[in-house]
Amino acid sequence: MRPRETGMNGGSRRRPTSFDVAERAGVSQPTVSRALSGSPAIAEATRRKVIEAAEALGYFVDERAARLRRGSTGTLAVVVICREGDSASSINPFAYALLGSVCVAASERGFETLVSFQARPGDFFGHYQEQGRADGLVVIGTTTNQAAWEHFRALDSDGRKVAYWGSPFDELDWVRSDNRAAGKLAVEHLLAAGYRRPCFLGALNTPQVQFTERYEGYAEAMRAAGLEPCLAPTVNAATREEEGRRAARRLIERGEDVDAVFAACDAMALGALEAFAAADMAVPQAVGVLGFDDLVAGRFSRPPLTTIAPDPAEAGAALVEAVLDEGEAARRRVPVKLIVRGSTAR
Repeated sequence: MRPRETGMNGGSRRRPTSFDVAERAGVSQPTVSRALSGSPAIAEATRRKVIEAAEALGYFVDERAARLRRGSTGTLAVVVICREGDSASSINPFAYALLGSVCVAASERGFETLVSFQARPGDFFGHYQEQGRADGLVVIGTTTNQAAWEHFRALDSDGRKVAYWGSPFDELDWVRSDNRAAGKLAVEHLLAAGYRRPCFLGALNTPQVQFTERYEGYAEAMRAAGLEPCLAPTVNAATREEEGRRAARRLIERGEDVDAVFAACDAMALGALEAFAAADMAVPQAVGVLGFDDLVAGRFSRPPLTTIAPDPAEAGAALVEAVLDEGEAARRRVPVKLIVRGSTAR
C-alpha cells in the first residue's frame, strides 16, 4: 500500500484499505482479496470491477505481507565471499557478473535479492532462512577465503535451501562450469590453430577445485592427441594477474618448449600476456594465450584475449533454480563456450 498523503489542510489522508475497495466495488472484503490474488473462483466481471475500484482509490496489495501469509518472504539472499582486506574494486569481475545474473533470475521469478559482501570471520552470517529474512541463499565468491567457506560448510543442513558457486567442497549443493569440457575445448582449439605444445598455467590441489577440473580436461585432451600434458604452476601472489605473470616469466627463463598457454582464469592469462610482451615474445605468433571467464578486460587487452566461459545469465538462473525449485538437481554443470580473439589467431 502507498504511504499516507498530506491533504489540503496539512493533515494526513488515511491509506485506503481492502474494505474501502469492497465498499466502492459493492462486494465483500474477502471477494476483494480473492479477486486481487487471482483466484479462479471470482468471475471476470467482478475482478474487473474490483481492480477498477482499487485503482481509483490508489490501493495496492502489500505483496510482502501476502507472501509472508503464504509462508514466503519473497526474498533470496546472496552472499559474495571476498578476500579479507580486498576493496570492492579488486573483487573478480566475474563475481559481479554472476551476482547481477542471480539478481535478474530472481527478479524474473518474482523475488527480490538481499546482497551481502563478507570477508572477515566476525562478519560471517548465513542464517537468513532461519530468521525469516529470505527463502533461500546463494553463496558465490573467492575460494581463497578458507575461513568463510568453512563457516558456510558448517551451516549446511537438511531443510536449508542453499546453492554454492565454485564451492571447494564437493558435498555441498554446488553449481559449477563444465570445467573438464573447457579444458578439452582449449586443447582442441589450440591444436587446430597450429600450436603443438600448449601448457596449462595454474595451481592444482588448492581450494579452487575448478582450476584442477580444467587441468584434468586439458590433460585428457592432450593425451588423446598423443601429447604429454605440461603444467606451469602458479604460486600465491597479491593478485591472480601477478600469479600469471610470475608463472609465465618462469616458463620464459627456463626456456621451456612451450608455444601456447591455457591459463586457469582470464586474470592469470592477462598477467601472462604482460610477461610475454616484456620478453618480446609476440602473441599470438610466438606463443598463444587462452584464458577462462570472459572478463571485460580481456576484450581490450593487446591482443584481445581468447577465452572460454559459461554464460553468466545461465549460471545465475541455475543457481536460483537450485535454491527455489523443489527436486531440482543439487549439483549442476553450466555449459561453456569458446570465444576466439586475437591472442590465438595465428
